[in-house]
Amino acid sequence: MILNLTPHPIRLYWDEREDGSDDLDAHLMKVYAPEPVPARLATIELGGGITFELVEFGHAQNLPPKRDGYQYIVSLVVALALADRRNDLLVPYREVRNASGTVIGCRSLAQPV
Repeated sequence: MILNLTPHPIRLYWDEREDGSDDLDAHLMKVYAPEPVPARLATIELGGGITFELVEFGHAQNLPPKRDGYQYIVSLVVALALADRRNDLLVPYREVRNASGTVIGCRSLAQPV
């Protein structure tokens, strides 16, 4: 089972889906609806200067423990932060863009390693 822990729906398209169309249903394979609470990285602001802040990115928040048979779609930043400890995290890969260039989905899911 795959659960979507991002704050928005993840549209998965077949490979033949071309960029540049505003039709969300063309070559649509599946939509993963978001779970009620998204996974995020905790941040600790350490101060900083005029032009930038020093920020420590910490542990993931709202990420369930590993469970047999479950994988989780998360943001790339969450997956990369935990790539050496979790093999159940997936990210959208090979983005699909509409006519204005906005990402509307992906052609596959990837597991960062």
